[in-house]
Amino acid sequence: MLIKLSIPLTFFSTSIFQLPSAKIKEFPDCLIYTWVENKESVGNPGSNLHSIMNELNTDSICKALLGEKFLEDMFCMGCIGRSRDKCQMARKKLKKFTTLELMLSVLLLGVFIITIPLFVLSARDSLESEGPGMTVTPDPGKSTTPGPAKCPVVNELERINCIPDQSPTKATCDQRGCCWKPQGTISVPWCYYSKSHGYQVEGSLVNTHAGFTAQLKRLPSPSLFGNDVDNVLLTAEYQTSNRFHFKLTDQNQDRYEVPHEHVQPFKGNAASSLTYKVEISKQPFSIKVIRTSNNHVLFDSSIGPLLFADQFLQLSIRLPSANVYGLGEHVHQQYRHDMNWKTWPIFARDTIPKGDGTNLYGAQTFFLCLEDASGLSFGVFLMNSNAMEVSLQPTPAVTYRTTGGILDFYVFLGNTPEQVVQEYQELIGRPALPSYWALGFHLSRYDYGTLGNMKEVMERNRAAQLPYDVQHADIDYMHERKDFTYDPVNFKGFPEFVKELHSNGQKLVIIVDPAISNNSSPSNPYGPYDRGSDMKIWVNASDGVTPLIGEVWPGKTVFPDYTDPKCTAWWANECELFHNQVEFDGIWIDMNEVSNFVDGSVSGCSTSNLNYPPFTPRILDGYLFCKSLCMDAVQHWGKQYDVHNLYGYSMAIATAEAVKTVFPNKRSFILTRSTFAGSGKFAAHWLGDNAATWNDLRWSIPGMLEFNLFGIPMVGSDICGFTLDAPEELCRRWMQLGAFYPFSRNHNGQGYKAQDPASFGADSLLLNSSRHYLTIRYALLPYLYTLFYRAHSQGDTVARPLLHEFYEDSNTWDVHQQFLWGPGLLITPVLAEGAERVTAYVPDAVWYDYETGGRVKWRKQKVEMEIPGDKIGLHLRGGCVFPTQQPATTTVASRRNPLGLIIALDDNKEAKGELFWDDGETKDTVANKVYLLCEFSVTQNRLDVKILQSTYTDPNNLAFKEIKILGTQEPTNVTVKHNGVEIQVSPNVTYDSNLQVALITEIDLVLGGIYTVEWDVKIRDAEKIDCYPDENGASAENCTARGCVWEVSGSPGVPSCYFLNDLYSVSDVQYDLHGTTAVLSLKSSPYAYSLPSVPVNSLRLNVTYHKDNMLQFKIYDPNNNRYEVPVPLNIPRVPSSTSESRLYDVLIKKNPFGIEIRRKSTGTVIWDSQLLGFTFNDMFIRISTRLPSQYLYGFGETEHTAFRRDLNWNTWGMFSRDQPPGYKKNSYGVHPYYMALEEDGNAHGVLLLNSNAMDVTFQPLPALTYRTTGGILDFYVFLGPTPELVTQQYTELIGRPVMVPYWSLGFQLCRYGYKNDAEIGSLYDEMVAAQIPYDVQYADIDYLERQLDFTLSPKFEGLPALIARMKADGMRVILILDPAISGNETKPYPPFTRGVEDDVFIKDPNDGSIVWGKVWPDFPDIVINSSLDWESQVEQYRAYVAFPDFFRNSTITWWKRELREMYTNPRDPEKSLKFDGLWIDMNEPASFVSGAVPPGCKDAYLNHPPYMPYLESRDRGLSSKTLCMESQQLLPDGSPVRHYDVHSLYGWAQTRPTYEAVQEVTGQRGIVITRSTFPSSGRWGGHWLGDNTAAWDQLKKSIIGMMEFSLFGISFTGADICGFFQDAEYEMCARWMQLGAFYPFSRNHNSIGARRQDPVSWNSTFVTISRSVLQTRYALLPYLYTLMHRANTEGSTVVRPLLHEFVSDQVTWDVDSQFLLGPAFLVSPVLEPNARNVTAYFPRARWYDYYTGVDIQARGEWKSLPAPLDHINLHVRGGYILPWQEPAQNTHLSRQKFTGFKVALDDEGTAEGWLFWDDGQSIDTYGKGLYYLAHFSVSQNTMHSHVIFNKYISDTNPLKLGYIEIWGVGSVSVSSVSISVSGVVITPTFSYNSTTQVLNIDVTSRNLSLHNFTSLTWRAL
Repeated sequence: MLIKLSIPLTFFSTSIFQLPSAKIKEFPDCLIYTWVENKESVGNPGSNLHSIMNELNTDSICKALLGEKFLEDMFCMGCIGRSRDKCQMARKKLKKFTTLELMLSVLLLGVFIITIPLFVLSARDSLESEGPGMTVTPDPGKSTTPGPAKCPVVNELERINCIPDQSPTKATCDQRGCCWKPQGTISVPWCYYSKSHGYQVEGSLVNTHAGFTAQLKRLPSPSLFGNDVDNVLLTAEYQTSNRFHFKLTDQNQDRYEVPHEHVQPFKGNAASSLTYKVEISKQPFSIKVIRTSNNHVLFDSSIGPLLFADQFLQLSIRLPSANVYGLGEHVHQQYRHDMNWKTWPIFARDTIPKGDGTNLYGAQTFFLCLEDASGLSFGVFLMNSNAMEVSLQPTPAVTYRTTGGILDFYVFLGNTPEQVVQEYQELIGRPALPSYWALGFHLSRYDYGTLGNMKEVMERNRAAQLPYDVQHADIDYMHERKDFTYDPVNFKGFPEFVKELHSNGQKLVIIVDPAISNNSSPSNPYGPYDRGSDMKIWVNASDGVTPLIGEVWPGKTVFPDYTDPKCTAWWANECELFHNQVEFDGIWIDMNEVSNFVDGSVSGCSTSNLNYPPFTPRILDGYLFCKSLCMDAVQHWGKQYDVHNLYGYSMAIATAEAVKTVFPNKRSFILTRSTFAGSGKFAAHWLGDNAATWNDLRWSIPGMLEFNLFGIPMVGSDICGFTLDAPEELCRRWMQLGAFYPFSRNHNGQGYKAQDPASFGADSLLLNSSRHYLTIRYALLPYLYTLFYRAHSQGDTVARPLLHEFYEDSNTWDVHQQFLWGPGLLITPVLAEGAERVTAYVPDAVWYDYETGGRVKWRKQKVEMEIPGDKIGLHLRGGCVFPTQQPATTTVASRRNPLGLIIALDDNKEAKGELFWDDGETKDTVANKVYLLCEFSVTQNRLDVKILQSTYTDPNNLAFKEIKILGTQEPTNVTVKHNGVEIQVSPNVTYDSNLQVALITEIDLVLGGIYTVEWDVKIRDAEKIDCYPDENGASAENCTARGCVWEVSGSPGVPSCYFLNDLYSVSDVQYDLHGTTAVLSLKSSPYAYSLPSVPVNSLRLNVTYHKDNMLQFKIYDPNNNRYEVPVPLNIPRVPSSTSESRLYDVLIKKNPFGIEIRRKSTGTVIWDSQLLGFTFNDMFIRISTRLPSQYLYGFGETEHTAFRRDLNWNTWGMFSRDQPPGYKKNSYGVHPYYMALEEDGNAHGVLLLNSNAMDVTFQPLPALTYRTTGGILDFYVFLGPTPELVTQQYTELIGRPVMVPYWSLGFQLCRYGYKNDAEIGSLYDEMVAAQIPYDVQYADIDYLERQLDFTLSPKFEGLPALIARMKADGMRVILILDPAISGNETKPYPPFTRGVEDDVFIKDPNDGSIVWGKVWPDFPDIVINSSLDWESQVEQYRAYVAFPDFFRNSTITWWKRELREMYTNPRDPEKSLKFDGLWIDMNEPASFVSGAVPPGCKDAYLNHPPYMPYLESRDRGLSSKTLCMESQQLLPDGSPVRHYDVHSLYGWAQTRPTYEAVQEVTGQRGIVITRSTFPSSGRWGGHWLGDNTAAWDQLKKSIIGMMEFSLFGISFTGADICGFFQDAEYEMCARWMQLGAFYPFSRNHNSIGARRQDPVSWNSTFVTISRSVLQTRYALLPYLYTLMHRANTEGSTVVRPLLHEFVSDQVTWDVDSQFLLGPAFLVSPVLEPNARNVTAYFPRARWYDYYTGVDIQARGEWKSLPAPLDHINLHVRGGYILPWQEPAQNTHLSRQKFTGFKVALDDEGTAEGWLFWDDGQSIDTYGKGLYYLAHFSVSQNTMHSHVIFNKYISDTNPLKLGYIEIWGVGSVSVSSVSISVSGVVITPTFSYNSTTQVLNIDVTSRNLSLHNFTSLTWRAL
């Protein structure tokens, strides 16, 4: 607790104690230090007094109270400042005092020790008693009016810190007139500026020739640090269209401004066409810079006040983005700044880079801000060289606080980050062009000790054939560490050694420090000092006359004032004199911060406000003069306080002048440690005295990237570290990385073990790896040198952040462990100990592995990159041409070697690049235009070499001797033209087809010549796209007539006629957040019209990113409406995907046109249509795509012999047709959809929404070609990534599968050929008598009179009564209807007559007449002679039929009315047919005549189009067995469509109204079974696989068909059990009954004329087999019904391929003789005759035999299983719970039985399962909430029931729980079982078999309903 004291202080001097209250705050803790030290209770860190002491600014008040002289001599000598220990190095020599002086001093000190703490407490009390925000006394000379602070409510992230210099307290905050609100962590300012601070604009802005000016007046407010400037002048200049400059200066007196070498006062007029505008707010003053293109505010100072005092200047800037880069020099552990309240001091300092945020060697005040993914960026530069700090906060905002000078800001706008850097460097001076040799490898160390040791290192690395150009000499070469000397003993022979280096093509760089020894005497003169003293060129002490003395390496030293022109002359002279002794080649300037081993000077520093300013940034050690010079030291440019940060900069300028003297015509090389903006114009930079740690290795990349921003691209860190011993692994990884630093130097410190590459051993992994990557560096030096040319001439970066090239990808914004060389070389080092895998980001481009040349699959994704110990990740970007040169061990040698080119093709098979070349050493070759600039461009198999500048001739007669092309097909017929004239060459081409890398040698493209190299490409067989798939077959003649290549291949299936050229060009590609668009244009070609039908000249591509996992791309004619499929899809109204969460990326490619879709997570390209042959003609559209693997499933409806498609040149047609299943015969439905697996097991799906006749061709590339005869290309792609998710995503688009009634899952019987209803009744009775479970009886067309819809045959007049009898027993009935309606009736036939009245039939478009066909209905009043052939019967007996157009609204109304009358028969109710479901057949639509009855079809062009797909009866045209293609139908909106376009939608269009009618008529859920389907048919109907044959091969094909229809979203599917055609054989039918018992749609059906095959038609054994397996089915119906529910609500599959559950097991990818029901029930049927065993595959899981519950001990293996005729193998997967129910005769009865659970435990003893239950028949119980849904789980010997929803099961409507079986319980006996039911625990009867490990629990006697069941627990002994 703070005690208030009132101490009389009248005995103290008034001049001391009558101080402003603001000054009391500054009272020094140094005065009470001794007292605090001796009073622990007061000085304790937790005490209030200690807090007060910590608040006090100690320096100025010390002087005010005690006098500067006294402080110098006595008390404050060692403790001025915030703590004594911080400034021990600044301690001065003690003065000798007299006895009297000492006594008086001690007396006065005693008084102060006692009194001052009491005074401070009293003063604190006084301060706290004042009102908040009140100023007690204004600063002297100020007229500040006290008043309360105006404290607005400010978001804590937007607060600008009002107390940046100390820990915040409310008292300090109030004293400063700021706002106090403690909140959040201490990083959030508790004290922030009020509205009282800042300035206001006085008067109006005044326009000037360059911009405007404004006068600012300080607002009345307390002063923070004193000496505020009241009147500030704002000067603004629109210097360029992209550069805005403004500065704030003292209106009344001059202040220090940076005398920059390159940045001169602006003399021009305001620029025009500005990309920005500027807004000034007047009160308080603020300035905004706004980008005009989008009106985004870039720079906004309104977030905080402008502060402008003599020694404290501050401006805050609100930013539009937190993507901030730059500011330095520090160790930044990442490249993108952490904006979470970080403060970075900027003040040049000699210290060790540690990553602790301290200020380092240089001062770089520039930052770049990336605004967003558009690439728009801007930069901010403060031209100020005073000590400062920059604070970053998450607003985002930046605050500059500097200690002097002016606020001199530049804002640079760019369209890209790279452009901003260019703009910045245009201002400060672009980088120097380095000597070519400087790009070689450098070796160095501090303290070789002797020249012999240096030679030894040089020789062993030379002997190791290590590329190595430059040797550095550190200060150990000097005599007594003095500049411009060498040690005559240890470095004897140094000049000769340098000559030896030169003779070997190597160079020497010597170090020189600025500190010059003053140890010179007549007897031992030191010329540099003596000559410098004569010229008076040293930095002087505060008197401006006396040289300041410091202490550095030579001992006591003086410091050259490089800002003095005389000093520059002296420096040049000294360099020249020394070069006359030692012929060094480059100069390394170190210690130029400037560094000093004593603080300030050997005699200390004065206590002036320059050495102890009122505000000190958060610099290392807290004192400006620590390890440097006194701040009041004087230089030519000004006080050290102002120019300290320019010392290294001025030294670099002086050294550059010296180089002109020493090397009059050469560039030489300058390496500097301390930098400022513009240093790169003169020097390179290394990142300082790092350490051999993995952290330092990592930190080197952000540092290197930052200095590229700062305009110093020649940068690198000390490879392997300067301090500490470098471990081999660290050094090896660092050498790999360092080989790609722009400045590549291995350097280490004194006393540490050698780390040059050869020191690790001649055969060491490190040496071999170093040699390898330095050799690559040297090979790429032409590319690197060209990058430096771009930096020098344009301001480009060399080591480039990924975001500069890929700014549209937010993933690159924070990449700081990889970097690029220029635009094209991606470098991915290993930066962690022991790592050989790196998580790397691969940006959005084509990338090639540098070392193999092979294309990598990664793109725009994070990847795990395998990088062994001797490797680094190097990847070349597609689209770049890299000039190379055969490497050597020195650049002198390599520059004489042949050149080469690496051409890395992009997606469009294009690339470009350039080569800058000069002699590599002459200065100003660019300015003087003495160089070569070559431009390389590659497109369409042609390389053009152009010369943009040709004023240099290389003396070595260089030529490009080889060209390596990456990502190409095999080049052939290479020709070379020189100046447009072909020259005779015989190039040699080697080609690697696996890597797609071609190497062209034996060419000679002379450097400086203009060349064209052209080549053809050899297309591999697997890549050939059939150019002539037409039905009449290809020939050489008709092939070449299409402009294609005729080449007969020896391999079967390979097209002999294939494409070589593309047909469409791509332009105007636009990408945005929600998709991509492009324009496709038909190329001008003599063959453009040679393909089938007329081409569409202009196309539009739209890609829409609908969801994160689903996209659409559509290619259409924007100028003419074309037919589009009228199937409604569930497409989001607005795309919901985001760039961050999308699973895919899309790229539009050119040459040829293609669309690439890539999975982001793996980089796998799942669609790549950049294959030749894309065609878009009116009636022939073709697109091909590469596939990611051979594993593709789907496309239908066609009989397939395997689930996976055979991609070896197979073509499948798709067009709805009444076609019994047969190999490659298009059948009933059309499903242009496939699901594909990628090599890693990820899955995707692709739908082409096109209903025209089409075919698809697979080829082993692998690739797929679609050819369709009309419409548009409308693709939907689903990203999964699992097969099951793909299906769910697909059905989400097209509609979920229908929820069938429970009874439809029962067994069903049918045949075509029942003679009468009595036969059906007899069958029913037999089935019941045999107790074979059976739910549904069908009637085929026999029940219809003459096969006329909506009639009843006299033979079946008892059918209505039979239906009533069966339904009374719980049975259901389904009746068949065909679409064709007879029009030849002689008696009233209302369906036709009303149809005519309602205009429901398909018609001829020309005359409006009905299009007549023939199907099943017979003519009336005829006798059929069945002995006639089929065609004769059709002609003589079949009636003319009309086909309802189910698109029409009128047809739907008509159809529903006819169905209602069929059900109710209002004219004769006794003949009403109370169906429960309908079976719609022949709805392809089928016709027994082709097209129409005579005279047939009228439009041959449509019926036999220019391209006839690969369809059954291809030669007969599209109208074969169906309607004329010109027939007209009407969409619901009245739009006419051709049957040509919608033919395959006929069955789809019929299904929905039929399903609706069933529900409307029956009032129950019902079911529709349809033969013809299209995507989304499953929403309304089930499907059977058509008129199959009673043959063994059909069993397996039925599994394949079911699995395919699961993919298609039609879950309720199955095949005709025992076959439709032909007689069924006994064993086959028995096996089929077993298999069919597990079809979702389980129906035995056969045809007229064949023998009966229903279960009771065989023998008692067959009856037993059938009963047994169907009882198993019925037991599992609760599980199956739940699967149907999940299909309906989630889109999951019911019949499930094994790969859907076990995709990581590649064996499952080809399993198609088994299937799963859902995730857990495995069916392994016998599919071959006479087999009594079956070989089944068991994926990696625990599997139980269904019948016994025993673990079969098979995982991930094939197993032979016994399969006697009466047995089908069924297994349950561990980890799942299957609900089941006691079977009965039908589901009506079984649903009343006990239910139970089969619990199959996995290895962890867990399991889960679901149960959905409702009444099984009502409509939409799920939507109405009339159901029960529960999740069951088992863990730790307890089974839990989790009821998700229940509004169905109740005590009055129970679902009786009877049995629970638990499998895999374990071998330990179970001792007890308890069940919790409605909160009551019961103990049921149970049995346990330790051998089978099955626990059986029986609760049938307990009267339990499932909804009351809570849990079950069993316990073992």
